[in-house]
Amino acid sequence: MSGGRHTEPLDVHLIAVRDGDGAKEVLLSRRAGAVYAAGLWHLPSGHLDGPGEDVVTALVRETREETGVLVDPADVRTAVTVHHRSPGGSARVGFFFEVRHWKGDPRIMEPAVCDGMDWFRLDALPAPMVAYCRAGLDAYKAHARLAVHFQEPEDAIAYDPATDRLRIIPTVDTHTPGTQPGLDVVEFTERAVGRITHWEDVSWAWAGSQVWRASNTFGGTWYVKVHQNPRFHGRQVRAYRTWVPALGAAAPRLVAADDGLLTVVVTAVPGDPLYGTVHTPEQERRVFRQIGALARCIHQSAPARPAPEGSGPAAGKLERHLAAARPHLAAGDEEFVRALVERGRQLPPLEWVETHGDFQLRNILHAEDGTLTVIDFERSEPGEAVRDLVRLSDAWAGRPDLYEALMAGYGRPLTAVEEERLAVDAALDAVSGIQFGVANGVPDLVERGRRTLRRLRAAAASPTRTPGGVW
Repeated sequence: MSGGRHTEPLDVHLIAVRDGDGAKEVLLSRRAGAVYAAGLWHLPSGHLDGPGEDVVTALVRETREETGVLVDPADVRTAVTVHHRSPGGSARVGFFFEVRHWKGDPRIMEPAVCDGMDWFRLDALPAPMVAYCRAGLDAYKAHARLAVHFQEPEDAIAYDPATDRLRIIPTVDTHTPGTQPGLDVVEFTERAVGRITHWEDVSWAWAGSQVWRASNTFGGTWYVKVHQNPRFHGRQVRAYRTWVPALGAAAPRLVAADDGLLTVVVTAVPGDPLYGTVHTPEQERRVFRQIGALARCIHQSAPARPAPEGSGPAAGKLERHLAAARPHLAAGDEEFVRALVERGRQLPPLEWVETHGDFQLRNILHAEDGTLTVIDFERSEPGEAVRDLVRLSDAWAGRPDLYEALMAGYGRPLTAVEEERLAVDAALDAVSGIQFGVANGVPDLVERGRRTLRRLRAAAASPTRTPGGVW
């Protein structure tokens, strides 16, 4: 134990709240004269009059003395408690109370120490303002119950966002394990976008990476992603820093990245995933035309280049994936996939472009105004353009009109070699999906993989081939 016992004074602060023009407003007074923090805005406040006065009685008294309004103790609501240390080193504990009902109109009652009193929007507080008071209001807006605000000797008395010392202490019922990232990720995020007041885990249940929706008191929203490995993190960061900006409003913007934490912070974009949505056939065709245009933007975001020597179908993991998927394959599936991959090795190479790598309906958002945005670039890397059509092919299966709409948006049909490669890559992805679905208990992926193999085999056995419709 060091430093001796704490003997901090106690003070009370009035958060008088009213409904303003479209926003909540709070009453503030400006300190004046020979007082601490003269010239700065502050909440009506004061100290307890000795050990015989409780905090609620003190609040009612100070409110009457400073503003002239009468508050019924029954209308006092606890807001937040702040343990504060000033730049001079003295500490105190402040009790902040919310009051929404009172009698009388606030007015300046102590002109020798107050030269201004007014209502201000909670989301547009004035400057200059006492940092301690601002900390209490920020904690209040964050629905905190306890906060620490220990300033350093070089800090100013007035609030300065660059030296904001507020630290909100989580309560037992709002921050249970798993609802927010670790402290290092929280601190990194708040250095990038300011204090976060609400974390919502929006990760896919079966995905290795973790994603949170992070919000602050002013309505700002960001997404924070902690990648499962350095490879995915590197791909995501590279995409955001190189070709994703070419998509403009059709993709999020990278705010910050930390290679040590494998974490990115990106802006929020409007819309909900297309996966599982229901549209009329006409709406579906319009959406698929937009998807095709979005794919074209991705593939034209950087100049195409020749494929590297030795590139071809990504068959390297086939044996491992087959070993796990084999019990779930239909008779003849394995032989079909092997023959298809071998045929793919004989195809001439295709140009490489930037690809999303996981271009499917789950990662395409549809906003209320009909616009589309694409998210999640952790599998992005250069490759053949058809790589981005593999997981979409299940969505247009049996719907040649959707395939035609997509190609119309893309601006050109696939070549014969691209269609062959699409079939090969779809078969490899199907086996990989079955393997992953079995290992992680995701029956949807298993069924999608089996469905893809059935479709590919039926197309291969058909005497006629319709572009797009066969895959």
